[in-house]
Amino acid sequence: MEYRLHHLHLICSDLDKMIHFFTNTLGGKFVSFRKFGTADGAVIDLAGAPIFLRAARDGEEITGDKASLTYGYHHIGLKVEDLDACYAELKGQHFTFTTPPTATPTGGKMAFFQGPDNIIIELVQEAKK
Repeated sequence: MEYRLHHLHLICSDLDKMIHFFTNTLGGKFVSFRKFGTADGAVIDLAGAPIFLRAARDGEEITGDKASLTYGYHHIGLKVEDLDACYAELKGQHFTFTTPPTATPTGGKMAFFQGPDNIIIELVQEAKK
């Protein structure tokens, strides 16, 4: 049996800020606003990968320390062509990198930074072939 990614679903504290991040910062395309049950949400197309964003529902309590490691979701990995250029651009927009561009054992590079609501984004530049 084959499993393929259908979508990534994130709960966010500020829907507009998260939409702006995925469209203006990462270059995704806004698809639509939608409801997830009673919660407001949106759909973003990030290079063919559907990203579902939703706000908290009325009366829904979002718990957990976002600043510490928890079970479940850890990070989103995004492939880039020029990691150093992306790093400079994102640093210029005042994003915090937890790991600056670092060589990987496979000959590529990777870096990690924090997006809105402390979501962790990994940027991956594959080795030149």
